[in-house]
Amino acid sequence: MRLIELVAGGGADAEAIDRVMAAAFDPRYGEAWTRGQVVGILAMPGVWMTLARVDERVVGFALSRAIMDEAELLLIAVDPAVARTGVGATLLRSVIGECRARGVRRLHLEVRANNPAVALYAAHGFRREGVRRHYYRSRAGETFDAHTYAVALD
Repeated sequence: MRLIELVAGGGADAEAIDRVMAAAFDPRYGEAWTRGQVVGILAMPGVWMTLARVDERVVGFALSRAIMDEAELLLIAVDPAVARTGVGATLLRSVIGECRARGVRRLHLEVRANNPAVALYAAHGFRREGVRRHYYRSRAGETFDAHTYAVALD
């Protein structure tokens, strides 16, 4: 694995983000966002996106939002071609660091039940707090629970 470069992302990166989401998110679970959703939320106060690049190619991203002393990791994705090479952990550490720099005391996220990313979140101190029944809906109408997690940053 080559050096992982982290850079700020924005609406101009929508095509690269779409590519990562298409590779990373199985459409069966309904987890990927549309381009309009990503671009729309980037215009809101307190929202930022971090891109992970390897050899100038976007291989992952994290989309986050902070409001006062709370934040939410809205979306994180890594191209499966570079899975388990540290990209996800690097992005997550970056989000945690940015949250601390912004004075955030608690970082939240939600994730589909049984998503393998739960191990990454647990390794960074996240603890399960709740369940959102039937939160994700596939194109075929199947529903899947989401679990909410949080970590204290102070």
